[in-house]
Parts: sequence; C-alpha cells; structure tokens
Amino acid sequence: MDLPAEPGWPVVAAGPGTVGYAGPFAGRGVVMIVHPGGLRTTYLPVRASVRRGQVVRSGDVIGAVEPTTGHCPASCLHWGLIRGARYLDALLLIGLGQVRLLPRWQPMTLTGTTGDPFHQ
Repeated sequence: MDLPAEPGWPVVAAGPGTVGYAGPFAGRGVVMIVHPGGLRTTYLPVRASVRRGQVVRSGDVIGAVEPTTGHCPASCLHWGLIRGARYLDALLLIGLGQVRLLPRWQPMTLTGTTGDPFHQ
C-alpha cells in the first residue's frame, strides 16, 4: 500500500516486534519488522534508524522517508504486510476493511462523470 509521505517524515512501527532487516534492498532503503504471530511489516523507501535484531514497540520511530524514485507520482511510503510468502492487505491492521481494486483497463463511471475518474 502506498501512503502519501514527504521525504524526511518519521516512519513508525505499526506494531511491536523485532527488526528483521534494515538497509538497502534493490536500490531502496527498507525496514522489515517481524511481529508476534508470524506477521511481517515492510516499509520503503526508508532511511533506517534501527538495526537488525532491535526490539521495537508500536509507534517507535524506525526511520525517515527517503525521496521516491519513480514508484509513485509523488513522494510516498510503501507499507506492506506479509504472512509467510503471501502479501496481505495492510489496512486490516488498522481496521479499515479490505481494499478492493478494479483493473486499470476497466472503464469506471461515477454519478455525474464519465470515463476514468482518476484521469479527468
């Protein structure tokens, strides 16, 4: 999930856990936290202020947003939720329900508009 975020903004842990990775990966700064119950959260692009093995609490600052390099049209923080090898909907952690995405090639029509509302 991509969240609007400005470079330099603090990034906080979504929940308690242990830092499983903090450093560069595929040209971006990444922090991964292993949470009780087998969940992992990932945060990128982030300049880490934590190190592997460090225990964090919910809300602890784990780094700062780095400038986005083309992934988003504006600066953003990518927040991921993983169980095993499967990505889950990170919004489930904050109780906002499941995200439902429509394929980009499917035309959308909203009341009072026609066509793709994201590109009008």
